[in-house]
Order: sequence, then C-alpha cells, then structure tokens
Amino acid sequence: MKSFFNFLSEATASQQAARLGLVGDGHGGWYDKTTGEFTAKTVKGTLKFYNKRERVGQRDPAQTEKEKNISDPNFNDPATQQPVEQQPVAQQAPQQPEEPVGPPPVEKTKGTLTVAFGRFNPPTIGHQQLMDVAAQAAAGDQDGNYMIFPSRSQDKKKNPLDADTKIQYMQRFYPAHAENIVNDPNTKTIFDVLKMAHNDGYTNVRIVGGGDRVKEFEKLSNNYNGQLYQFDNIEVLSAGDRDPDSTKGVEGMSASRMRLAAAENDFKTFREGLPPDLKRSEAKELFDVLRGSMKIKESWGVWEIAPKLDFVTLRESYLSNKIFNLGEMVQNLNTGLVGKIIRRGTNYLICVTESGQMFKSWIKDLMEYTEVVEEVTNSNAPSGVPADQRLVGTDAHRKYVESMVPGHTWGRQFINKYRKK
Repeated sequence: MKSFFNFLSEATASQQAARLGLVGDGHGGWYDKTTGEFTAKTVKGTLKFYNKRERVGQRDPAQTEKEKNISDPNFNDPATQQPVEQQPVAQQAPQQPEEPVGPPPVEKTKGTLTVAFGRFNPPTIGHQQLMDVAAQAAAGDQDGNYMIFPSRSQDKKKNPLDADTKIQYMQRFYPAHAENIVNDPNTKTIFDVLKMAHNDGYTNVRIVGGGDRVKEFEKLSNNYNGQLYQFDNIEVLSAGDRDPDSTKGVEGMSASRMRLAAAENDFKTFREGLPPDLKRSEAKELFDVLRGSMKIKESWGVWEIAPKLDFVTLRESYLSNKIFNLGEMVQNLNTGLVGKIIRRGTNYLICVTESGQMFKSWIKDLMEYTEVVEEVTNSNAPSGVPADQRLVGTDAHRKYVESMVPGHTWGRQFINKYRKK
C-alpha cells in the first residue's frame, strides 16, 4: 500500500503528466495516450522521462531492455534507490517531532467505570433515580466504581446554580451517593470524563443517562473512541424515560419544570420535585437560593428558562434568526461541549469544538455560550447567593467571603483560569 507521502508525490507528478497528455497505470508509470508507449515514471515527486532519443516527425527507435523493465510496476530502478545527497550538518533543517496520534498509551489495570454526567440544575428526584441506577449497574462489576459528574456551565436562566453550590446540595440531599459526586473543575464535558477514565487505566466505561439522551451519548462517545480515549467497550445505559405531559413523579418532574416553578414563585410544585423525605426547610432553602441566583426578570419567556416546556416559541425564535446563528458559540446542555455553529437545520445545529470534534444538537438542548458568569465580574455580588444562605465551612462560602474583601482578585483569577484559549 502506498504511503501518504508517496500519494502526495504522485499527485504532483499527476499534474505534470496531465499537462503533457500522459496516462498513468496506477503504479507510477506514465504512457503516451496516442501511441501507448511508456514515457515516464514518478520519481521523488516529479516525472523522470525515458526513451529520450525521440525523433520528431519520424518513427522513434525501440526502447532499450532497461527502459522496458522500468515500465514494469514491480521493477526497482537502481537510480531511484540511491540515497538523497546529504547536506552539511550545519545546513540541515531540524526535524520536527511527529505529533502523537490517538490517546496516550495507558496500562489498563482496572475494569469498568460507571459514570453519569449532567447539569443537576437544580437537583431533582429524577437525578436521584439516575444516581441509583448508576450505583446498581456498578454493583455488578468487579471494581464496583461509579462517579457522578455535575457540569460546570452556569447562566441565570438555564443553569443558575454554580458548580460548588449545586454539588453541596446534592451531597446533602443524596447522602448515599455523596462520596461518588465529583467536584472537579477539569471535567467540563463528557469527553473530559472519558479521557479521565482512560488515563486512570479503566478498560471499559458505562455511561448512565436519561432515556432521551441515550442515543446522543452512544453515538458521540463511540465516534471518538480511539481518538480521544481508548476503551474495549462503551455501554450507554438508560436511567428511565421522561413523560413531558406528566407534572408529577419521577417521569414528569425535571430540572426545567423546577426552574420554571422557581421563576413563577411556585414553591408547591418545586417541592414535589425533591426527595419526599427532605425537610420542608431544606427544600425552601434551595428554592430561595435558586431564585436569588436566577435574578428573575418579567421579560423572560418560558422557552428561555425551560426550552423543552415551550418548544414552539423556541423554534419560532430560531427560525426568525433571533438565536443560534452561523458562527456563534453554543454549549450542549447534555454533554457540556462548546462549539461554533457551522450548519443550521430545521430544529438542530451542527457544531465544531475548538479542538475539531463535531457534534449535532437539537436546539432544545443548547444554550448560547458565555465564558463566565456575569456576577463573577461584580465584586459586590459574585454569585447572586446571599451570604446567610451559604454553607459555612465550604469552599463556596470561603470564595464568597474572599470576594467581599476590597481589592481581592479572586473574580479576575476565576475569569483568567477558565477563559477559552
């Protein structure tokens, strides 16, 4: 099989041969298309001509035995096998190191890791079911390891709680899974999670997600297996289907519905989306924190807070080019991937990440990408969460207190650390 560089060389020779009216045999040989006579051969990227004793306007002399042999694709011309004349050492250009292809080689010393990646904004009874399914699936493995990765995205409408705050509430509300909930700023996307599992030596990975996200996770994770990470097997497991027409229970209660309830100051509906054994005071605390983080405005539409609950208005805004235009940056709410829009479909987008990964997303699963939270740049209110509602002794409370110190640079450090390169 020809190497890639041989292919490039023959492409250059092909251009020369085309201008001369020569026809190739697919093995580097070139023939006169009118006489069928062997004329040239590709040598080091250019044409090397043979039988140069041509007599213009007369019958050409017969080719020599050497020239006939050269026309054979299996013949190795000694002239072409000679090493290239070496330049003096001082004049040689430095060799560029070859870029590694694929994920870094890692010794696979562990079995299967079960992971769940989601927004959890805010955490719900549906998320508890997700974590329960992940734990049950991992229990059948030799290692029995599972990890829950909350996304790092934040904005006032669709992701009002910052990562530290929502993880604190998740660990309080779901104590059985508290030790498996990971607060790692480096796991912003599902790819980050899978690369981490690869680097940690896991042979296989199992992804647990909502029933409406199984196909998305399945296609995306397998498409880049062998490029960004390497697993013998990638399994995607459903944590259960949701019923958008239902307003109660695990099937009907979603984070979207709870954000809408918070925006409408409907604590009763909001309370129904949390674990039933949770104290009312704890539910009310999360309700107030969520509303404070959202900084609700009357001008907001339902489709901005919970796009899945008002898809008609969302699609109208999309078709009228009010949102998600070509060249803009968007973030997939399910996977955390950030990319530039390169194609607009009827109700979906094709996007490409900065590192070249392509992904397709329904418009209901996207948000306009902003690099930092607006409140972070305001030293008077870095998170929108009142100090008396912070958990004392936690990192979130410490950051809040630090931000109140005049001249402190925590906010700017945060921006610079996570600014897109």
